[in-house]
Amino acid sequence: MGKALRWLLSLTVLVGTVGAGGATAMAVTDTGDSGGNGSQVGHKADIEDRILAIPGMSLIEEKPAEGYRFFVLEYEQPIDHRHPKKGTFKQRLTLLHKDENRPTVFFTSGYNMSEDPRRSEPTQIVDGNQVSLEYRYFTPSRPEPADWSKLDIWQAASDQHRIHKALSRIYSEKWISTGGSKGGMTATYYRRFYPKDMDGTVAYVAPNNVDNDEDSAYDRFFKNVSTADCRTRLADVQREALVRRDEMVARYEKQAGQEGWTFDQIGNADKAYEVLALDLVWGFWQYQPESACADVPAKDAGDDELYAWIDEVGGFSSYTDQGLEPYVPYYYQAGTQLGEPTVATPELADVQRYPGINNSRNFVPRDIAMRFDKKAMKDIDRWVRKDSEEMMFVYGENDPWGAEPFRPGKRTDDTHVFTAPGQNHGAAIATLTEGDRKSATDTLLDWADVDGDKRFSGGAAKRLTTADPQLDRPDTAERKLRP
Repeated sequence: MGKALRWLLSLTVLVGTVGAGGATAMAVTDTGDSGGNGSQVGHKADIEDRILAIPGMSLIEEKPAEGYRFFVLEYEQPIDHRHPKKGTFKQRLTLLHKDENRPTVFFTSGYNMSEDPRRSEPTQIVDGNQVSLEYRYFTPSRPEPADWSKLDIWQAASDQHRIHKALSRIYSEKWISTGGSKGGMTATYYRRFYPKDMDGTVAYVAPNNVDNDEDSAYDRFFKNVSTADCRTRLADVQREALVRRDEMVARYEKQAGQEGWTFDQIGNADKAYEVLALDLVWGFWQYQPESACADVPAKDAGDDELYAWIDEVGGFSSYTDQGLEPYVPYYYQAGTQLGEPTVATPELADVQRYPGINNSRNFVPRDIAMRFDKKAMKDIDRWVRKDSEEMMFVYGENDPWGAEPFRPGKRTDDTHVFTAPGQNHGAAIATLTEGDRKSATDTLLDWADVDGDKRFSGGAAKRLTTADPQLDRPDTAERKLRP
C-alpha cells in the first residue's frame, strides 16, 4: 500500500496557566475535591508575574478555566540548540496552573498546540499542573525563514529541556511527561536525550518504527486483526473504492471546487484519491471500533454510500494542499528520522495507477531537502530496551500503530507496557483491564509522589480528580490520517 501515514491522535489534552512573581494575589489551590472546583486563597506572589519573570517568556493571553488559571504563552528558543547565538524563534506553550505544590505533567501532541484548556489523562490522575508545548516548526512556532535541517528529535527534546529547566524553578515537585501517538514518541525521545528531567513518562499508542525497510509486523497485524469476516469486508470495500475510482474522483473534484481545495502538491485529485483509498483499511482500524465492521458498505453498495464511508474513514480533505500544508513538519520528520510503515497490498496492484505514491517525499515541497537517517530510531529503540526507567507504554489491541511497539528490556528499571483489549488509537489507562488499570494508576501516582492516603479508595489506586466535561473532553476535530 505504499507509505501509510495515518491519523494524528490529537490527545490535545493541552492546558496551561502561567504566572510570575510580584505582588500578593489570589491563586487557585487544591481543596481535595478533585480539581476544577477549588476555592481561592492567598498566595505568596501572583503566579503570572513569576512565570513572566522568566527570561524569554511572554504572555499571549489568559483564558478562564474553572479551578485553575490557564495561560497561553510564548518562549524564546534557539533555532539550533548547538549554536544558540545563531538565531531564535518563539515557541508556543500553555500552562494549566493548579498549585506549585502539586506535580506537573508535561504534555505534547507532537503537532500544533490547542489554545483551549484541557487535561491529559495523567493530569486527571495526579491532580496536577499541566504544561503543554507546541512542537517546533508547526506554525506559528516556526523560524522564518525555516532551516528544515534543524527539525529533528534532538532539537525538539532540547526545546522541552529548556522549558522544564525554566519552569522547574517554580514547579519543583515531581514532573511526568506524556503524549499520545506522535506525542508519545516525542515524550520517549525526550527521556532518551534528557533522562533525568522527568520522574516518569506515560507514552500512549507510540509507534516504534525501528527499521524503515522492514515492515512485516504491519502485514501480520492486518492478516490477524478482528475476524476473517470483518477483514474480508474491508478488503472488498477498499478494492471497490479503486474499481469505482472514476465516479468517485469526479465527485471528489466537484467537492474540491465547492470547498476551494487544490492538489498542487500531490499532482491532481486522482492521485490524492489513490492515496486516500490505500489508507482506508488502516484508517478504519486506527479510529473505528470493531463493532463498526457491521457498517462497512457491501461490494454492491451505491455510490453515495461508498463515497460517504470513504469520507468518514479517510476524509477527502486529507491529501489536498489545504490538508497537507499544516502537517509538512510531520511528513518531513517521517521522511528523515521517524520512518513510515509500508503495508503490502499486492491484491490491489491491478487497480493502482501510481505505485509508491503513498510516501512522505510526495507530501513535502520539493524545495525542502530530505535525507533519511537510519540510525535515529535504532538509537531510541536501543535506549528503551537497555537503559530506560520509569517509562509506561499504553497500546490498543486493534491499533495498527501498535504493530511495532516499544519493548523495554528485562534489565530496565520500573518500565511497563500495557495493552487495552479491543481498543484502537484512543487507548488509555482508563480502557485497560481492571488489574492493569489499577497497576498503571498506582505506578503513575507513585512517580508523582502522591500522598498515600489520597491515592487509595477501598484499597485500589484511583484518579484524584472527578471528571470534568470541559477539561477532559477529547479533541476529535484534530484526528487526521497520521500518528
